[in-house]
Amino acid sequence: MVSRQSSTSIDPDFVRNITELVIEEVGEVIVGKRDVIKYVLIALYVGGHVLLEGVPGVAKTLMAKTIARSFNMVFSRIQATPDLLPSDIIGTFVYDPKTGDFKPRKGPIFANIVLFDEINRASPRTQSALLEAMQEKQVTIEGVTFKLPEPFMVIATMNPIEMEGTFPLPEAQVDRFLLKVVVDYPDHEESMEILKRIHYIEEYPVRPVASYEDVNKIKKMLPLVIVSDEVLEYIVDIVEETRRHPMVRLGGSPRAAISLYLASKAYALMEGRDYVIPDDIKFVAKPVLRHRIILKPESEFEGVTPDNVIDDVLKKIPVPTPGVEG
Repeated sequence: MVSRQSSTSIDPDFVRNITELVIEEVGEVIVGKRDVIKYVLIALYVGGHVLLEGVPGVAKTLMAKTIARSFNMVFSRIQATPDLLPSDIIGTFVYDPKTGDFKPRKGPIFANIVLFDEINRASPRTQSALLEAMQEKQVTIEGVTFKLPEPFMVIATMNPIEMEGTFPLPEAQVDRFLLKVVVDYPDHEESMEILKRIHYIEEYPVRPVASYEDVNKIKKMLPLVIVSDEVLEYIVDIVEETRRHPMVRLGGSPRAAISLYLASKAYALMEGRDYVIPDDIKFVAKPVLRHRIILKPESEFEGVTPDNVIDDVLKKIPVPTPGVEG
């Protein structure tokens, strides 16, 4: 377990060491996907949520579970189905015949890391219940409000191919995800390694190399990470350019700029720095922005993707000279 330090100080080496320990431990189970793991950790450190998009069988569920175990956190998995009810997620009150009272029976949302599998299979009513938990970090059961554990993160998965029996996610809910991460197929060498490990991957005894207390301490460091005025302007320029792009109908909102700002701070700490440089922003730009850009219909018809737009924007906006003043 990593040694403790003051909650009011900033210690990038502390964050970098924890991150490397977790990535190394998760890497014993998950082959490759180093950047995907980093993105999930960024969201965890910021206190945000992640939407993982990928075809079945690319270890999205196993990754979420392994990261939770490496932090010794409570993990739960919810399989979305069209008949899933809000009470199946948040819980309900049940009658206790011994006392004659109704007592809360909390649902699987009461965990540190909640995997919501195939989120677009849940009905809009159920998605709205999840939205309150994601945004407010609390749920309401029969009119009674309950706070969720801290830290709390939803990792939702979505299959980009299969659309039958699914419900489109409301724009408001999509925007509540700090990051949308695309999980690709493994390459040839990674596939070979997966086959070599297959008999012990599921049974590997993942060690808790950090704790939820470490995550909460890292969250308190974020306000102390320095962002110069030049780098701040770079963030704003990127987001504003997504609105002006000729292929885009709706670009990034102020929440997109805030998300880019916070995610780049978390990544700077993970890299062992107490200040943000443009490369931090470039690393998180696609997962922060891709689900917040709505293309024009003709752009989609031509095969343009949000990632293409982000690439164009990053090429167009001048990169400032890194600095730590401000």
